[in-house]
Order: sequence, then C-alpha cells, then structure tokens
Amino acid sequence: MFENIVQLLPEIRKALGETFYMMFFTLGIAALLGIPLGTLLYLIRPGSVIKAPILYRLLDMFVNLVRSFPFLILMIAIIPFTRMLVGTAIGTTAVIVPLAISAIPDFARLVEQTLLEVNRGVIEAAESMGASTRQIIWKVLYREARSGIVNTATIISISFLSYSTVAGLVGGGGIGDFAIRYGYYRYQLDVMAFTVLLIIVMVQLIQTVGNYAVRKLDKRN
Repeated sequence: MFENIVQLLPEIRKALGETFYMMFFTLGIAALLGIPLGTLLYLIRPGSVIKAPILYRLLDMFVNLVRSFPFLILMIAIIPFTRMLVGTAIGTTAVIVPLAISAIPDFARLVEQTLLEVNRGVIEAAESMGASTRQIIWKVLYREARSGIVNTATIISISFLSYSTVAGLVGGGGIGDFAIRYGYYRYQLDVMAFTVLLIIVMVQLIQTVGNYAVRKLDKRN
C-alpha cells in the first residue's frame, strides 16, 4: 500500500518545499501591502479619523473588484503581467504573482474589519490627548488589534494554502501539482490520499500556531 509513497518521497519533499516557498512569499507580500492598505481603508472610511470619501470609494471598489475574481481565472488573465514581472508564466515563482495579487485585497479587507472592532473610545481618548495619526495607528490601533491581525494572517494562510494547490493545474509546482501528476493522472489513489492527509496536517499546524499566537497577544487573556 505504501510502496508508491516510499518511492515518491523525494518528489513529496520537493513539492512541500515548493508549497512553503509559495506560501512564505505570498503571505509576506500580502502582509507588507495588505496591512497598510487595510489601515488606510479604516482611516478614510466615513466617520473615521481622516475625511476622504472619494478616495475611500475608489479603494473600496478596487478591493472588491480584485476579490471578485475567481483565483484560477485571475491566474490565467494576468499571464502577460506575470511573464513581464518574473520572466515566465509557469513554475513556482510565477504562481506567487497571482497568489499575492489575490491575497493583498483579502488581507486588507480583513485588517480593516479587525481595526473596526477596536473600541472607538480608546481612539477618541488618544485624539483628545493630542496624538498624531501615526501615533494612533502604531500605539493604539495596532496594539489593540494585534491578536486580530494575527488571526487574519492565520485565515489567509489556510485559504491560500488551498489556492496554491489550484496552481498545480497550470504547472505551478507544490503539493497540488504533485497530487495532480501522481494521484490524478496516474490514478494512484494511495498517493492522492497521502497528499490530502499532508494538506490536512499542514492546515492543523497553521491553525494551532495561529491560535497560540492569538492567545498570547490577546490583551483580554
């Protein structure tokens, strides 16, 4: 029963490495750009700290537009842009481009919602003491919402782990590509079952680490 799996262990290790590579850079880019974008959306939304209704509507529309694209369609639609950016439209590095483009607005929207949960009274108290917008962001918003932001990162990690498996349909590498090549095309059901088990274990690990970090950062604990 395990003969195919043992023979394919080098390929499995390679596929896991490619998946972690995609996830690391995708989540890094999503956090680097998504947190500032989500913060900006929060700051300029009607009734918030900064009054910029037109800019908010434009950014809100842009975020909703990108989020509305199914990932597979987005991945195919931006092939010319991906090729221009990384020199190829096939492979693990190429898949990071559509993954990041899809992850950034999702991360931003979740960050915005997390910041909305911050007690408005705390923000008003900081404003009354003369805190600048920068101080409100770093010393109030992020400090109060840090556990929620980590929870957002956990949610995005799990969602885009499944997206990275879809990338296997276009030769993107990773555990999804491995499952398609060996579990589906070669109809090796034991390999497919083992791959699904690996993905389940990865999801559980991500969620466990995320929950631990949230508990540690939550001020209510």
